[in-house]
Amino acid sequence: MNEVEPDGSGTAARTLARLALLCLAGVVTAVVAAGRWLLPLLGLVGLALAGAGIWWALAHRGVARVCGALLAVAAPVAVLVLYAVSGLWPFAAAALGLWAAALACARSALRRLRSPRGMHSHPVRPPRRPVLIMNPLSGGGKVAEHGLVERAEALGARVILLDVADSPDPAALARQAVAEGADLLGVAGGDGTQALVAAVAAEHDVPFVVLAAGTHNHFAMDLGLDRDDPASGLKALSHGVEIRVDLGDVAGRPFVNTVSFGMYAEIVQKPEYREAKASTTLELLPDLLAGEAGAQLTATADDQRLEAPHALLVSNNPYVQAGPMGVGRRSHLDGGRLGVISLRIEGAAQAAELALRGERASGITSLTSRRVVVEADAETIPVAVDGEALLLPQPVVCTVRPKALRVRVPRNRPGAPYTAPSVDWRRVVRLALERTPFPAVKNQEQSDA
Repeated sequence: MNEVEPDGSGTAARTLARLALLCLAGVVTAVVAAGRWLLPLLGLVGLALAGAGIWWALAHRGVARVCGALLAVAAPVAVLVLYAVSGLWPFAAAALGLWAAALACARSALRRLRSPRGMHSHPVRPPRRPVLIMNPLSGGGKVAEHGLVERAEALGARVILLDVADSPDPAALARQAVAEGADLLGVAGGDGTQALVAAVAAEHDVPFVVLAAGTHNHFAMDLGLDRDDPASGLKALSHGVEIRVDLGDVAGRPFVNTVSFGMYAEIVQKPEYREAKASTTLELLPDLLAGEAGAQLTATADDQRLEAPHALLVSNNPYVQAGPMGVGRRSHLDGGRLGVISLRIEGAAQAAELALRGERASGITSLTSRRVVVEADAETIPVAVDGEALLLPQPVVCTVRPKALRVRVPRNRPGAPYTAPSVDWRRVVRLALERTPFPAVKNQEQSDA
């Protein structure tokens, strides 16, 4: 079945795919013109050695760590020196530039095959008794910096400022607000606080508003909000539309982004991590990678078993090009599935493979699931839930509640950033050779606004 859109984007996609193959042919031409097939081989060897060096630097201490770090730097530098001394650098530069152009064209071509799916939205009336819970310390003081309290109150909202020194319970405050008649709940704070209040909103079926006043604001970003201007989220109170999104659940606790197990979850448990992230990570990683410290995990995603992962990421809807540390983007939040990414690297050879193959390396498993069960050889499992370090009794069960949360967002917002798909050269070749376009269904955001 042809995947090309019939509205002109198919022609652009096909043209880009052909340009990608043309650039690829240019790479081969540069190698042939150099007269030495060692040209690409040297680059691959340098990349593999750099990956192995990074592994030794992370998985060892002392002399081995220093040697690994030196190898990670020296390998690519040595390749560049060899290119320069042998006179191959013009051909290498040309091949590298053409390869980058080929990847860019291929990604653009695949991106045009199908527009990223948006979420259905519909217009709503402004709330009568909105209540916003704000953390004044979140994001380094963004609440005061952007005048969120004054702006919210000017729109008729009641603001509850958290007294962080008193260890407040945002969920309890949200339940009390609903009991007193609140018809909308909102949060200006980190993703962890947002998740707790979002669960109360979902429980009482009242709409929820996100103000991007946290440090990273991953949930706000994937909702398409402007993270640089938290106050813009207040437009949802007066000129908003409503969307339905999923809400994750880990051992009865809500999450809006990710649940991390393994290395990252173990490291963030340490009190010294907040003040010395890099040194704490480097100190703990060798024992964690060798299996001499931390809980030994086993995960079951639906019916697929994942044995002894070093790191495991479970996300509320799958991330595109994500990693076990939670980087990446989610193209939608209403798919009713958990994203699961497992990482296990057992030595320098697998680290080199990871450097060469990226997310297709054998040490990475990526899938989707409706239910993930994580077990360990200890009574409790370290877990990082939306960045918050917890210890949960095993087994830990992760599920997703499809479209459980009503979210109010501004009618006009930047939109979630689109992450280009990984390059599948077989699809690129098929697209480039395709001559007759067939209709395909568009997959764009639906809105009644």
